[in-house]
Amino acid sequence: MAYKNYILVCAGTACESSKGIALYKELEKELAAQGVDAEAQLVKTGCFGFCEQGPIVKILPDESFYVKVGPEHAKEIVSEHIVKGRKVEALLYDKEQQDQKADEIDFYQKQQRIVLRNCGVINPEYIDEYIARDGYAALEKVLFEMTPDKVIEELKDSGLRGRGGAGFPTGLKWSFTKNTDSEQKYIVCNADEGDPGAYMDRSTAEGDPHSILEAMAIAGHTVGANQGYIYIRAEYPLAIERLNNAIDQAREYGLLGDNILGTDFSFDIELRLGAGAFVCGEETALLASIEGKRGMPIPRPPFPAVKGLWGKPTVTNNVETYANIPMIILKGSAWFSSIGTASTKGTKVFALTGKINNSGLIEVPMGTTLREIIYDIGGGISGGKKFKAAQTGGPSGGVLTEEFLDTPIDYESLQSIGSMMGSGGMIVMDEDDCMIDVTKFYLEFSVDESCGKCAPCRIGSRTCYNILDKFSKGQGTMEDIDSLKELAQAMRKASLCGLGQCTPNPIMSTLNYFEDEYMAHIKDKCCPAGKCKDLLAYTVVEDKCIGCTACARVCPVNCISGEVKGVHLIDQDQCIKCGQCFDKCKFDAILKG
Repeated sequence: MAYKNYILVCAGTACESSKGIALYKELEKELAAQGVDAEAQLVKTGCFGFCEQGPIVKILPDESFYVKVGPEHAKEIVSEHIVKGRKVEALLYDKEQQDQKADEIDFYQKQQRIVLRNCGVINPEYIDEYIARDGYAALEKVLFEMTPDKVIEELKDSGLRGRGGAGFPTGLKWSFTKNTDSEQKYIVCNADEGDPGAYMDRSTAEGDPHSILEAMAIAGHTVGANQGYIYIRAEYPLAIERLNNAIDQAREYGLLGDNILGTDFSFDIELRLGAGAFVCGEETALLASIEGKRGMPIPRPPFPAVKGLWGKPTVTNNVETYANIPMIILKGSAWFSSIGTASTKGTKVFALTGKINNSGLIEVPMGTTLREIIYDIGGGISGGKKFKAAQTGGPSGGVLTEEFLDTPIDYESLQSIGSMMGSGGMIVMDEDDCMIDVTKFYLEFSVDESCGKCAPCRIGSRTCYNILDKFSKGQGTMEDIDSLKELAQAMRKASLCGLGQCTPNPIMSTLNYFEDEYMAHIKDKCCPAGKCKDLLAYTVVEDKCIGCTACARVCPVNCISGEVKGVHLIDQDQCIKCGQCFDKCKFDAILKG
Protein backbone atom coordinates (compact mmCIF):
# COMPACT_ATOMS: atom_id res chain seq x y z
CA MET A 1 0.00 0.00 0.00
CA ALA A 2 1.36 3.42 -0.97
CA TYR A 3 1.10 6.23 1.53
CA LYS A 4 1.12 9.96 0.92
CA ASN A 5 3.48 10.55 3.85
CA TYR A 6 5.79 8.46 6.02
CA ILE A 7 6.37 9.70 9.55
CA LEU A 8 9.65 8.37 10.96
CA VAL A 9 9.93 8.59 14.74
CA CYS A 10 13.15 7.86 16.60
CA ALA A 11 12.60 4.99 19.02
CA GLY A 12 16.14 4.36 20.21
CA THR A 13 17.01 4.28 23.91
CA ALA A 14 17.98 7.97 24.06
CA CYS A 15 14.71 9.15 22.53
CA GLU A 16 12.72 6.65 24.56
CA SER A 17 14.08 8.34 27.66
CA SER A 18 12.84 11.67 26.26
CA LYS A 19 9.24 10.52 25.79
CA GLY A 20 9.84 9.20 22.27
CA ILE A 21 7.42 6.29 22.73
CA ALA A 22 4.77 8.59 24.19
CA LEU A 23 5.25 10.81 21.13
CA TYR A 24 4.80 7.81 18.82
CA LYS A 25 1.59 6.78 20.54
CA GLU A 26 0.25 10.32 20.46
CA LEU A 27 0.96 10.61 16.73
CA GLU A 28 -0.79 7.29 16.19
CA LYS A 29 -3.79 8.56 18.13
CA GLU A 30 -3.92 11.87 16.22
CA LEU A 31 -3.65 10.22 12.80
CA ALA A 32 -6.74 8.18 13.63
CA ALA A 33 -8.59 11.06 15.28
CA GLN A 34 -8.04 13.35 12.30
CA GLY A 35 -8.93 10.63 9.80
CA VAL A 36 -5.61 10.43 7.96
CA ASP A 37 -4.24 7.14 9.27
CA ALA A 38 -4.77 5.65 5.79
CA GLU A 39 -2.72 8.43 4.18
CA ALA A 40 0.33 8.44 6.45
CA GLN A 41 2.36 5.51 7.74
CA LEU A 42 3.92 5.86 11.15
CA VAL A 43 7.36 4.20 11.36
CA LYS A 44 9.23 3.47 14.59
CA THR A 45 12.95 3.66 13.75
CA GLY A 46 16.30 3.30 15.45
CA CYS A 47 18.60 6.15 16.41
CA PHE A 48 18.94 9.05 13.95
CA GLY A 49 22.26 9.91 15.57
CA PHE A 50 21.48 13.54 16.32
CA CYS A 51 20.80 12.77 19.98
CA GLU A 52 21.24 16.36 21.15
CA GLN A 53 18.08 17.28 19.23
CA GLY A 54 15.93 14.29 20.10
CA PRO A 55 13.23 13.15 19.97
CA ILE A 56 13.35 13.52 16.19
CA VAL A 57 10.57 13.16 13.67
CA LYS A 58 11.36 12.98 9.96
CA ILE A 59 8.58 13.15 7.40
CA LEU A 60 8.92 11.74 3.90
CA PRO A 61 8.90 12.38 1.00
CA ASP A 62 9.78 16.05 1.65
CA GLU A 63 12.35 15.07 4.35
CA SER A 64 11.17 17.61 6.89
CA PHE A 65 13.37 17.27 9.96
CA TYR A 66 11.64 18.10 13.23
CA VAL A 67 13.69 18.24 16.44
CA LYS A 68 13.01 18.21 20.17
CA VAL A 69 9.51 16.97 19.46
CA GLY A 70 7.28 16.10 22.39
CA PRO A 71 3.92 14.32 22.67
CA GLU A 72 2.30 17.74 22.93
CA HIS A 73 3.37 18.51 19.34
CA ALA A 74 1.68 15.49 17.77
CA LYS A 75 -1.67 17.19 17.12
CA GLU A 76 -0.07 20.14 15.35
CA ILE A 77 2.21 17.96 13.20
CA VAL A 78 -0.74 15.91 12.00
CA SER A 79 -3.16 18.83 11.48
CA GLU A 80 -0.64 21.13 9.79
CA HIS A 81 1.82 18.90 7.96
CA ILE A 82 -0.17 15.78 7.20
CA VAL A 83 -3.63 17.28 6.71
CA LYS A 84 -2.80 20.72 5.29
CA GLY A 85 0.67 20.09 3.84
CA ARG A 86 2.25 22.96 5.78
CA LYS A 87 5.48 22.50 7.70
CA VAL A 88 5.51 23.26 11.42
CA GLU A 89 8.20 25.93 11.29
CA ALA A 90 8.76 26.09 15.04
CA LEU A 91 9.87 22.45 15.14
CA LEU A 92 12.24 22.50 12.14
CA TYR A 93 15.94 22.11 12.87
CA ASP A 94 16.75 25.12 10.68
CA LYS A 95 13.77 27.43 10.83
CA GLU A 96 15.22 29.75 8.19
CA GLN A 97 15.60 27.02 5.58
CA GLN A 98 12.29 25.22 5.34
CA ASP A 99 13.34 23.37 2.19
CA GLN A 100 16.49 21.94 3.76
CA LYS A 101 16.81 18.16 3.42
CA ALA A 102 17.91 16.04 6.34
CA ASP A 103 21.23 15.13 4.75
CA GLU A 104 21.95 18.84 4.17
CA ILE A 105 22.00 19.55 7.90
CA ASP A 106 25.51 20.40 9.10
CA PHE A 107 25.52 17.46 11.52
CA TYR A 108 25.21 14.96 8.64
CA GLN A 109 27.10 16.62 5.80
CA LYS A 110 30.53 15.13 6.51
CA GLN A 111 29.22 11.76 7.60
CA GLN A 112 29.15 8.59 5.52
CA ARG A 113 26.79 6.02 6.95
CA ILE A 114 27.68 2.40 6.19
CA VAL A 115 27.27 0.76 9.58
CA LEU A 116 24.40 3.12 10.42
CA ARG A 117 22.89 2.94 6.92
CA ASN A 118 19.52 1.68 8.16
CA CYS A 119 19.38 3.36 11.58
CA GLY A 120 16.70 6.04 11.52
CA VAL A 121 15.51 4.75 8.12
CA ILE A 122 13.70 1.45 8.72
CA ASN A 123 11.54 -0.04 11.41
CA PRO A 124 13.99 -2.51 13.02
CA GLU A 125 11.12 -4.66 14.23
CA TYR A 126 10.05 -5.70 10.71
CA ILE A 127 12.31 -7.91 8.60
CA ASP A 128 10.56 -6.88 5.38
CA GLU A 129 11.88 -3.33 5.73
CA TYR A 130 15.44 -4.66 6.04
CA ILE A 131 14.95 -6.91 3.01
CA ALA A 132 13.57 -3.97 1.02
CA ARG A 133 16.95 -2.26 1.46
CA ASP A 134 18.95 -5.22 0.09
CA GLY A 135 18.87 -7.04 3.40
CA TYR A 136 20.07 -10.67 3.21
CA ALA A 137 21.09 -10.14 -0.43
CA ALA A 138 24.73 -10.46 0.68
CA LEU A 139 23.99 -13.79 2.37
CA GLU A 140 22.27 -14.98 -0.81
CA LYS A 141 25.30 -13.92 -2.85
CA VAL A 142 27.67 -15.77 -0.52
CA LEU A 143 25.58 -18.95 -0.63
CA PHE A 144 25.08 -19.09 -4.39
CA GLU A 145 27.84 -17.09 -6.04
CA MET A 146 30.93 -17.11 -3.79
CA THR A 147 33.21 -19.70 -2.26
CA PRO A 148 34.41 -19.30 1.33
CA ASP A 149 37.91 -18.54 0.03
CA LYS A 150 36.48 -15.81 -2.18
CA VAL A 151 34.69 -14.22 0.78
CA ILE A 152 37.89 -14.14 2.81
CA GLU A 153 39.81 -12.75 -0.15
CA GLU A 154 37.20 -10.01 -0.52
CA LEU A 155 37.48 -9.10 3.16
CA LYS A 156 41.26 -9.05 3.03
CA ASP A 157 41.22 -6.85 -0.08
CA SER A 158 38.71 -4.50 1.53
CA GLY A 159 41.13 -3.72 4.36
CA LEU A 160 38.41 -4.07 7.01
CA ARG A 161 39.93 -4.10 10.48
CA GLY A 162 38.13 -5.10 13.65
CA ARG A 163 36.31 -2.16 15.16
CA GLY A 164 36.44 -3.46 18.72
CA GLY A 165 39.64 -1.59 19.50
CA ALA A 166 42.67 -3.62 18.42
CA GLY A 167 42.09 -3.18 14.68
CA PHE A 168 43.11 -6.71 13.68
CA PRO A 169 42.42 -7.50 9.98
CA THR A 170 39.03 -9.20 9.80
CA GLY A 171 39.71 -11.36 6.76
CA LEU A 172 42.91 -12.69 8.33
CA LYS A 173 41.10 -13.60 11.56
CA TRP A 174 38.39 -15.45 9.64
CA SER A 175 41.01 -17.34 7.64
CA PHE A 176 42.61 -18.69 10.83
CA THR A 177 39.29 -20.20 11.91
CA LYS A 178 38.46 -21.51 8.45
CA ASN A 179 41.82 -23.22 8.08
CA THR A 180 41.69 -24.91 11.49
CA ASP A 181 40.36 -28.47 11.33
CA SER A 182 37.45 -29.01 13.70
CA GLU A 183 34.03 -30.63 13.52
CA GLN A 184 32.56 -27.74 15.52
CA LYS A 185 33.24 -24.02 15.11
CA TYR A 186 31.51 -20.93 16.49
CA ILE A 187 30.72 -17.35 15.51
CA VAL A 188 30.54 -14.83 18.35
CA CYS A 189 29.39 -11.21 18.32
CA ASN A 190 30.74 -8.98 21.06
CA ALA A 191 27.94 -6.53 21.89
CA ASP A 192 29.20 -6.02 25.45
CA GLU A 193 29.82 -2.30 25.07
CA GLY A 194 30.95 -0.87 28.39
CA ASP A 195 33.11 2.23 27.82
CA PRO A 196 31.82 5.32 29.64
CA GLY A 197 29.93 7.47 27.14
CA ALA A 198 29.85 4.80 24.42
CA TYR A 199 26.65 3.54 22.82
CA MET A 200 27.59 2.77 19.20
CA ASP A 201 27.02 -0.99 19.19
CA ARG A 202 23.90 -0.77 21.32
CA SER A 203 22.32 1.71 18.91
CA THR A 204 23.21 -0.44 15.89
CA ALA A 205 21.65 -3.48 17.54
CA GLU A 206 18.54 -1.43 18.32
CA GLY A 207 18.24 0.19 14.89
CA ASP A 208 19.46 -2.51 12.50
CA PRO A 209 19.63 -5.93 14.20
CA HIS A 210 19.33 -7.93 10.98
CA SER A 211 22.63 -6.54 9.66
CA ILE A 212 24.36 -8.30 12.57
CA LEU A 213 22.52 -11.58 12.00
CA GLU A 214 23.21 -11.56 8.27
CA ALA A 215 26.92 -10.92 8.79
CA MET A 216 27.20 -13.68 11.40
CA ALA A 217 25.52 -16.12 9.01
CA ILE A 218 28.00 -15.10 6.30
CA ALA A 219 30.83 -15.71 8.75
CA GLY A 220 29.38 -19.10 9.68
CA HIS A 221 29.21 -20.23 6.05
CA THR A 222 32.70 -18.89 5.36
CA VAL A 223 34.54 -20.63 8.19
CA GLY A 224 32.34 -23.71 8.56
CA ALA A 225 30.39 -22.87 11.73
CA ASN A 226 26.76 -23.71 12.42
CA GLN A 227 26.20 -21.86 15.69
CA GLY A 228 26.50 -18.22 16.67
CA TYR A 229 26.23 -16.33 19.95
CA ILE A 230 25.61 -12.64 20.56
CA TYR A 231 27.03 -11.61 23.92
CA ILE A 232 25.25 -8.50 25.16
CA ARG A 233 24.91 -6.98 28.59
CA ALA A 234 21.54 -7.42 30.27
CA GLU A 235 21.24 -3.68 30.90
CA TYR A 236 20.42 -3.11 27.20
CA PRO A 237 16.78 -4.32 27.23
CA LEU A 238 15.70 -2.61 23.99
CA ALA A 239 18.61 -4.02 22.00
CA ILE A 240 17.94 -7.47 23.46
CA GLU A 241 14.25 -7.26 22.59
CA ARG A 242 14.94 -6.25 18.98
CA LEU A 243 17.67 -8.84 18.49
CA ASN A 244 15.43 -11.61 19.78
CA ASN A 245 12.62 -10.40 17.56
CA ALA A 246 14.98 -10.31 14.56
CA ILE A 247 16.21 -13.84 15.27
CA ASP A 248 12.63 -15.13 15.40
CA GLN A 249 11.74 -13.40 12.13
CA ALA A 250 14.90 -14.62 10.38
CA ARG A 251 14.09 -18.19 11.42
CA GLU A 252 10.53 -17.79 10.15
CA TYR A 253 11.84 -16.60 6.77
CA GLY A 254 14.33 -19.45 6.51
CA LEU A 255 17.31 -17.14 6.92
CA LEU A 256 18.44 -18.80 10.14
CA GLY A 257 18.09 -22.42 11.17
CA ASP A 258 18.33 -25.54 9.02
CA ASN A 259 18.96 -25.51 5.25
CA ILE A 260 19.07 -21.73 4.83
CA LEU A 261 17.53 -20.61 1.51
CA GLY A 262 17.20 -24.24 0.49
CA THR A 263 20.92 -25.01 0.74
CA ASP A 264 22.73 -27.53 2.91
CA PHE A 265 24.00 -24.69 5.11
CA SER A 266 22.51 -24.55 8.61
CA PHE A 267 23.25 -21.81 11.10
CA ASP A 268 21.49 -20.45 14.17
CA ILE A 269 22.09 -17.69 16.69
CA GLU A 270 21.39 -17.35 20.41
CA LEU A 271 21.80 -14.46 22.82
CA ARG A 272 23.92 -14.69 25.95
CA LEU A 273 23.39 -11.95 28.52
CA GLY A 274 26.33 -10.50 30.42
CA ALA A 275 26.17 -8.90 33.85
CA GLY A 276 27.96 -5.72 32.78
CA ALA A 277 31.61 -6.53 33.43
CA PHE A 278 33.92 -4.29 31.39
CA VAL A 279 36.60 -6.99 31.33
CA CYS A 280 34.23 -9.19 29.32
CA GLY A 281 34.93 -6.95 26.35
CA GLU A 282 38.23 -8.87 26.20
CA GLU A 283 37.50 -11.87 23.99
CA THR A 284 38.82 -14.67 26.19
CA ALA A 285 36.91 -13.31 29.20
CA LEU A 286 33.81 -12.95 27.01
CA LEU A 287 34.06 -16.56 25.84
CA ALA A 288 34.50 -17.76 29.41
CA SER A 289 31.33 -15.90 30.37
CA ILE A 290 29.38 -17.51 27.50
CA GLU A 291 30.55 -20.90 28.81
CA GLY A 292 29.05 -20.04 32.20
CA LYS A 293 32.36 -19.36 33.89
CA ARG A 294 33.56 -16.22 35.63
CA GLY A 295 34.58 -13.67 33.02
CA MET A 296 38.36 -13.60 33.39
CA PRO A 297 40.97 -13.46 30.62
CA ILE A 298 43.44 -16.26 29.92
CA PRO A 299 46.89 -16.01 28.32
CA ARG A 300 47.17 -16.08 24.52
CA PRO A 301 48.25 -17.90 22.33
CA PRO A 302 46.43 -20.03 21.41
CA PHE A 303 44.09 -17.36 20.11
CA PRO A 304 40.31 -17.89 20.08
CA ALA A 305 40.27 -18.01 16.27
CA VAL A 306 42.07 -21.37 16.66
CA LYS A 307 40.96 -22.45 20.14
CA GLY A 308 38.10 -20.45 21.56
CA LEU A 309 34.60 -21.24 22.78
CA TRP A 310 34.59 -24.67 24.49
CA GLY A 311 38.05 -25.17 23.00
CA LYS A 312 36.80 -24.91 19.42
CA PRO A 313 37.84 -22.44 16.67
CA THR A 314 35.85 -19.24 17.14
CA VAL A 315 35.46 -16.02 15.15
CA THR A 316 34.86 -13.10 17.53
CA ASN A 317 34.05 -9.64 16.19
CA ASN A 318 32.09 -6.73 17.56
CA VAL A 319 28.79 -5.31 16.28
CA GLU A 320 30.33 -2.55 14.17
CA THR A 321 32.69 -4.95 12.40
CA TYR A 322 29.86 -7.30 11.46
CA ALA A 323 27.61 -4.45 10.29
CA ASN A 324 30.15 -3.61 7.58
CA ILE A 325 30.23 -7.14 6.12
CA PRO A 326 27.01 -7.22 4.04
CA MET A 327 27.90 -3.95 2.29
CA ILE A 328 31.42 -5.17 1.47
CA ILE A 329 29.98 -8.35 -0.06
CA LEU A 330 27.39 -6.43 -2.10
CA LYS A 331 29.49 -3.46 -3.22
CA GLY A 332 32.91 -5.11 -3.31
CA SER A 333 36.28 -4.65 -1.68
CA ALA A 334 37.36 -1.92 -4.12
CA TRP A 335 34.43 0.26 -3.06
CA PHE A 336 35.15 -0.18 0.66
CA SER A 337 38.92 0.26 0.34
CA SER A 338 38.39 3.53 -1.53
CA ILE A 339 37.08 5.01 1.73
CA GLY A 340 39.45 5.97 4.53
CA THR A 341 43.25 6.13 4.75
CA ALA A 342 46.09 4.01 3.43
CA SER A 343 46.23 1.90 6.59
CA THR A 344 42.65 2.13 7.85
CA LYS A 345 39.83 1.59 5.39
CA GLY A 346 36.13 2.36 5.68
CA THR A 347 34.34 4.45 8.26
CA LYS A 348 34.25 4.69 12.05
CA VAL A 349 31.27 5.17 14.31
CA PHE A 350 31.80 7.46 17.31
CA ALA A 351 29.63 8.37 20.25
CA LEU A 352 30.38 12.08 20.43
CA THR A 353 29.66 13.30 23.96
CA GLY A 354 30.85 15.74 26.59
CA LYS A 355 31.18 19.52 26.25
CA ILE A 356 29.94 19.59 22.67
CA ASN A 357 26.97 21.38 21.11
CA ASN A 358 25.84 18.49 18.91
CA SER A 359 26.29 15.34 20.92
CA GLY A 360 25.25 12.15 19.21
CA LEU A 361 26.15 9.10 17.19
CA ILE A 362 28.22 9.83 14.10
CA GLU A 363 29.88 7.82 11.34
CA VAL A 364 32.75 9.36 9.41
CA PRO A 365 35.31 8.14 6.88
CA MET A 366 38.60 7.12 8.45
CA GLY A 367 40.99 10.03 8.08
CA THR A 368 38.44 12.66 9.07
CA THR A 369 40.19 15.13 11.37
CA LEU A 370 39.31 15.83 14.96
CA ARG A 371 38.62 19.45 13.98
CA GLU A 372 35.99 18.35 11.46
CA ILE A 373 34.34 16.09 14.02
CA ILE A 374 34.25 18.66 16.81
CA TYR A 375 33.51 21.85 14.90
CA ASP A 376 31.82 20.87 11.62
CA ILE A 377 29.76 17.92 12.87
CA GLY A 378 29.71 18.60 16.61
CA GLY A 379 29.02 22.31 16.23
CA GLY A 380 31.86 23.39 18.51
CA ILE A 381 32.23 23.54 22.28
CA SER A 382 29.09 24.20 24.28
CA GLY A 383 28.74 27.54 26.01
CA GLY A 384 31.39 29.13 23.79
CA LYS A 385 34.14 27.65 25.97
CA LYS A 386 37.64 26.82 24.78
CA PHE A 387 38.41 23.30 23.60
CA LYS A 388 40.85 21.55 25.90
CA ALA A 389 41.00 17.89 24.93
CA ALA A 390 39.10 14.90 23.60
CA GLN A 391 39.40 11.46 25.14
CA THR A 392 39.28 8.60 22.66
CA GLY A 393 39.38 4.93 23.51
CA GLY A 394 37.56 5.37 26.80
CA PRO A 395 39.41 4.33 29.97
CA SER A 396 42.01 2.58 27.80
CA GLY A 397 42.79 5.59 25.62
CA GLY A 398 44.38 8.99 25.89
CA VAL A 399 43.69 12.65 25.27
CA LEU A 400 43.94 14.55 22.00
CA THR A 401 44.82 18.20 22.60
CA GLU A 402 44.39 21.33 20.50
CA GLU A 403 47.65 20.72 18.66
CA PHE A 404 46.16 17.51 17.24
CA LEU A 405 42.91 18.96 15.94
CA ASP A 406 44.06 18.41 12.36
CA THR A 407 45.29 14.85 12.94
CA PRO A 408 43.47 12.34 10.71
CA ILE A 409 41.58 9.80 12.78
CA ASP A 410 42.92 6.30 12.12
CA TYR A 411 44.57 3.55 14.16
CA GLU A 412 48.20 4.49 13.53
CA SER A 413 47.74 8.25 13.88
CA LEU A 414 46.05 7.92 17.27
CA GLN A 415 48.62 5.43 18.55
CA SER A 416 51.47 7.72 17.51
CA ILE A 417 50.19 10.51 19.77
CA GLY A 418 49.47 8.34 22.79
CA SER A 419 45.81 7.52 22.32
CA MET A 420 43.86 4.75 20.60
CA MET A 421 40.72 4.20 18.55
CA GLY A 422 39.05 1.91 21.04
CA SER A 423 35.48 0.95 20.30
CA GLY A 424 34.51 4.51 19.46
CA GLY A 425 33.78 6.68 22.47
CA MET A 426 34.87 10.31 22.07
CA ILE A 427 34.41 12.58 25.08
CA VAL A 428 35.10 16.29 24.53
CA MET A 429 36.43 18.44 27.36
CA ASP A 430 36.62 22.21 27.75
CA GLU A 431 38.66 24.70 29.78
CA ASP A 432 36.68 23.94 32.94
CA ASP A 433 37.81 20.30 33.06
CA CYS A 434 40.70 19.26 35.29
CA MET A 435 42.85 16.62 33.65
CA ILE A 436 43.79 15.04 36.96
CA ASP A 437 40.13 14.79 37.89
CA VAL A 438 39.35 13.22 34.47
CA THR A 439 42.23 10.75 34.77
CA LYS A 440 41.18 9.87 38.29
CA PHE A 441 37.66 9.10 36.99
CA TYR A 442 39.01 6.67 34.39
CA LEU A 443 41.33 5.01 36.91
CA GLU A 444 38.45 4.56 39.35
CA PHE A 445 36.49 2.89 36.57
CA SER A 446 39.39 0.56 35.74
CA VAL A 447 39.91 -0.31 39.40
CA ASP A 448 36.25 -1.27 39.75
CA GLU A 449 36.24 -3.27 36.51
CA SER A 450 39.49 -5.18 37.01
CA CYS A 451 38.77 -8.89 37.38
CA GLY A 452 41.59 -9.12 39.91
CA LYS A 453 43.24 -12.15 38.34
CA CYS A 454 46.68 -10.61 37.83
CA ALA A 455 48.59 -8.53 40.36
CA PRO A 456 49.90 -5.85 37.95
CA CYS A 457 46.34 -4.80 37.13
CA ARG A 458 44.73 -5.48 40.51
CA ILE A 459 47.40 -3.76 42.62
CA GLY A 460 48.85 -1.40 40.03
CA SER A 461 45.57 0.28 39.10
CA ARG A 462 44.63 0.84 42.74
CA THR A 463 48.07 2.27 43.54
CA CYS A 464 47.88 4.63 40.55
CA TYR A 465 44.44 5.78 41.64
CA ASN A 466 45.67 6.45 45.19
CA ILE A 467 48.50 8.61 43.85
CA LEU A 468 46.11 10.61 41.68
CA ASP A 469 43.86 11.02 44.71
CA LYS A 470 46.81 12.51 46.60
CA PHE A 471 47.32 15.01 43.78
CA SER A 472 43.67 16.07 43.89
CA LYS A 473 44.04 16.79 47.61
CA GLY A 474 47.28 18.73 47.31
CA GLN A 475 49.29 15.96 49.00
CA GLY A 476 51.29 14.74 46.01
CA THR A 477 55.05 14.94 45.56
CA MET A 478 57.45 14.87 42.62
CA GLU A 479 58.44 11.36 43.68
CA ASP A 480 54.84 10.32 43.03
CA ILE A 481 55.26 11.29 39.37
CA ASP A 482 58.21 8.90 39.09
CA SER A 483 56.17 6.19 40.81
CA LEU A 484 53.32 6.65 38.34
CA LYS A 485 55.66 6.24 35.39
CA GLU A 486 57.28 3.12 36.86
CA LEU A 487 53.88 1.59 37.62
CA ALA A 488 52.66 2.37 34.13
CA GLN A 489 55.59 0.55 32.54
CA ALA A 490 55.14 -2.45 34.80
CA MET A 491 51.41 -2.69 34.10
CA ARG A 492 51.90 -2.42 30.36
CA LYS A 493 54.48 -5.20 30.32
CA ALA A 494 53.09 -7.61 32.90
CA SER A 495 49.28 -7.35 32.90
CA LEU A 496 47.47 -10.38 31.53
CA CYS A 497 45.01 -8.62 29.23
CA GLY A 498 44.32 -5.32 27.52
CA LEU A 499 42.45 -3.87 30.47
CA GLY A 500 45.51 -3.82 32.70
CA GLN A 501 47.93 -3.08 29.87
CA CYS A 502 45.96 0.01 28.81
CA THR A 503 44.84 1.30 32.22
CA PRO A 504 47.92 3.60 32.47
CA ASN A 505 47.20 5.22 29.08
CA PRO A 506 45.14 8.14 30.45
CA ILE A 507 47.83 8.79 33.05
CA MET A 508 50.73 8.85 30.61
CA SER A 509 48.77 10.84 28.06
CA THR A 510 47.73 13.59 30.48
CA LEU A 511 51.21 13.67 32.03
CA ASN A 512 52.64 14.19 28.58
CA TYR A 513 50.32 16.97 27.45
CA PHE A 514 49.21 18.57 30.72
CA GLU A 515 52.30 18.42 32.91
CA ASP A 516 51.67 22.00 34.02
CA GLU A 517 48.40 20.95 35.66
CA TYR A 518 50.14 18.19 37.57
CA MET A 519 52.75 20.68 38.73
CA ALA A 520 50.06 23.12 39.87
CA HIS A 521 48.48 20.42 42.02
CA ILE A 522 51.83 19.31 43.45
CA LYS A 523 53.79 22.53 43.87
CA ASP A 524 51.15 25.25 44.07
CA LYS A 525 48.51 23.12 45.80
CA CYS A 526 45.84 24.46 43.49
CA CYS A 527 43.55 23.17 40.77
CA PRO A 528 43.63 25.58 37.80
CA ALA A 529 40.25 24.32 36.56
CA GLY A 530 38.64 24.58 39.97
CA LYS A 531 37.43 20.97 40.01
CA CYS A 532 39.37 19.39 42.88
CA LYS A 533 37.31 20.29 45.94
CA ASP A 534 40.08 19.81 48.47
CA LEU A 535 42.12 22.52 46.75
CA LEU A 536 39.27 25.01 46.50
CA ALA A 537 38.35 27.90 48.73
CA TYR A 538 35.27 30.11 48.38
CA THR A 539 35.70 33.61 49.76
CA VAL A 540 33.58 36.77 49.73
CA VAL A 541 34.82 39.81 47.81
CA GLU A 542 33.96 42.59 50.27
CA ASP A 543 33.55 45.47 47.82
CA LYS A 544 31.14 43.42 45.69
CA CYS A 545 28.96 41.86 48.39
CA ILE A 546 25.70 43.81 48.85
CA GLY A 547 24.35 41.58 51.60
CA CYS A 548 21.46 40.11 49.60
CA THR A 549 21.79 36.85 51.65
CA ALA A 550 21.25 34.68 48.55
CA CYS A 551 24.46 32.75 49.25
CA ALA A 552 23.56 32.11 52.89
CA ARG A 553 20.11 30.85 51.95
CA VAL A 554 21.45 28.13 49.64
CA CYS A 555 24.36 26.99 51.81
CA PRO A 556 23.54 23.42 52.92
CA VAL A 557 25.75 23.58 56.03
CA ASN A 558 24.96 27.16 57.13
CA CYS A 559 28.59 28.23 57.08
CA ILE A 560 27.87 31.73 55.65
CA SER A 561 27.10 34.49 58.12
CA GLY A 562 26.27 38.19 57.81
CA GLU A 563 23.51 40.76 58.20
CA VAL A 564 21.11 41.84 55.48
CA LYS A 565 22.83 44.53 53.37
CA GLY A 566 26.06 43.75 55.18
CA VAL A 567 29.20 41.95 53.99
CA HIS A 568 29.00 38.19 54.48
CA LEU A 569 31.72 35.77 55.57
CA ILE A 570 32.34 32.09 54.79
CA ASP A 571 33.61 29.83 57.60
CA GLN A 572 36.37 27.88 55.83
CA ASP A 573 36.42 25.17 58.51
CA GLN A 574 32.75 24.38 57.90
CA CYS A 575 32.62 24.91 54.11
CA ILE A 576 32.13 21.66 52.14
CA LYS A 577 33.13 23.27 48.80
CA CYS A 578 29.78 22.49 47.16
CA GLY A 579 29.88 25.71 45.11
CA GLN A 580 26.21 26.58 45.54
CA CYS A 581 27.04 30.05 46.86
CA PHE A 582 29.26 30.69 43.82
CA ASP A 583 26.52 29.59 41.43
CA LYS A 584 23.80 31.62 43.20
CA CYS A 585 25.59 34.95 43.54
CA LYS A 586 24.54 37.40 40.81
CA PHE A 587 27.14 40.02 41.70
CA ASP A 588 30.40 38.04 41.31
CA ALA A 589 30.95 38.55 45.01
CA ILE A 590 32.08 34.95 45.63
CA LEU A 591 35.65 34.18 44.62
CA LYS A 592 36.47 30.60 43.68
CA GLY A 593 40.12 29.64 43.87
